[in-house]
Amino acid sequence: MSLKHEWTNHRAYASLGEARLSVFRYIETFYNPRRRHQTLGYKSPEQFEAEHAPAQAA
Repeated sequence: MSLKHEWTNHRAYASLGEARLSVFRYIETFYNPRRRHQTLGYKSPEQFEAEHAPAQAA
């Protein structure tokens, strides 16, 4: 899934500010970095990144 598919549904925005506010709302309400995601093994993005960041850095 993507921002375009999940949130905007091909919506036209009146201004850049309106589009930015919509993206902010998506990140803070729908995506939520603490929300568990099925594709991440039911871990939050924060948990998943904490577990995998050291492996990627090496």
